[in-house]
Amino acid sequence: MLFSKKDLTRLIIPLLIEQILAVTIGMADTMMVASVGEAAVSGVSLVDTINVLLINIFSALATGGAVIASQYLGRNNEAKACDAAKQLVYAVTAVSAFIMIVALLWHTPILHTVFGSIEADVMENAKIYFLFSVVSYPFLAIYNAGAALYRAMGNSKVSMLTSLLMNGLNIVGNAILIFIFQMGVAGAAIATLISRIIGAILMLVLICNQEKPIHITSLLRFRLDFLLIKNILRIGVPNGLENGMFQFGKILTQSLIASFGTIAIAANAVGNNLASMQCLPGTAIGLAMITVVGRCIGAGDKAQAKMYAKKLMFLTHAFILFVVLLTLLLAKPLIGLYGLSGETSQIAYQLILYHSICCVLIWPSSFTLPNCFRAASDVRYPMIISIISMWTFRIGLSYVLGGWLNLGVLGVWIAMTSDWLFRAVFFVIRFFRGKWTTKYHASML
Repeated sequence: MLFSKKDLTRLIIPLLIEQILAVTIGMADTMMVASVGEAAVSGVSLVDTINVLLINIFSALATGGAVIASQYLGRNNEAKACDAAKQLVYAVTAVSAFIMIVALLWHTPILHTVFGSIEADVMENAKIYFLFSVVSYPFLAIYNAGAALYRAMGNSKVSMLTSLLMNGLNIVGNAILIFIFQMGVAGAAIATLISRIIGAILMLVLICNQEKPIHITSLLRFRLDFLLIKNILRIGVPNGLENGMFQFGKILTQSLIASFGTIAIAANAVGNNLASMQCLPGTAIGLAMITVVGRCIGAGDKAQAKMYAKKLMFLTHAFILFVVLLTLLLAKPLIGLYGLSGETSQIAYQLILYHSICCVLIWPSSFTLPNCFRAASDVRYPMIISIISMWTFRIGLSYVLGGWLNLGVLGVWIAMTSDWLFRAVFFVIRFFRGKWTTKYHASML
């Protein structure tokens, strides 16, 4: 067995804690911004949809690098795993810096094109938050690359502790800049930027530790290995296109929600915060799936890859059920912490109640399961299915239910879960047919 129960526990528990930290501190971040007003919450939530789209592009590259590194470790080739790590850092830095420059130059047209004629105070807050956010992209990209490489080694404790430090700094910075210096949305954005800079520096230092199986040496001695970059992109680009299109779909539906008014925007933002908490076990275990299945596939053991994938999916459903029940018990008190109006709070509660049911039943097969495909170099199939589903259901059905049938923001969420169901059906069929295990060839490395 490539992974004992102890190995899986050491990998998964820190990932779960890291995801909990990210979501709960993200909620605290939103609550702090909420003290400035609903326009501030709305502006930040709108920009976050763009942020997630852009961040997912280089996060996908980090995943590509982690897959390649895991497969090399499965073949006991640590030297090539280290080479892949170095090329990954070069790639994510270059891509994120390019995105940052483009976003800085055209930030106003981007916001107006995506969100149209939203209320003036919401747009002003969105502009401020967006400008500071884009400067942090390269630093966040470097952190993500380092965290992905440590997970590829089966060590998720490092990324958890670094994330704890970053998020702690972010909260302290928010408290100082928002409440003491009264800087509003700008204060929240500056605190995030500083925390990401520190996280990137720390992760670079850690990934240069030559005692680790995967490490980087002579980082400033610039040398491109086009074969390794090609292999990273072979995994990262389809994954990036899939994630990018997915987030682009969310932006289009966010634009639709923006047309419903500030109440709908704020309710959707709060609902998303609580909903993301329900999904976090699946996100965490999905990251573990990359490491575990990638190592098995690299070692040429398809039977173990399937066995571990099933075990991890069972854990995903169990953890999500527990978190959903917990969030339902605490939903109303948590929503109350945002200081929203009565109507906004009621809509947010309806959204999270609906999301709870669908999250337990459908979400794991839609988003956690396809990570085993990616770990086995089967990246085109989930990309194609996801893009078809996104355009048909998440976008098309959103405009039918939310706009034409006047179901509002709830109609958009119904369309979103229809997208999940379509993906889940095709991904489950793909898994049990086993074709995903035939896409990896050692010669490709």
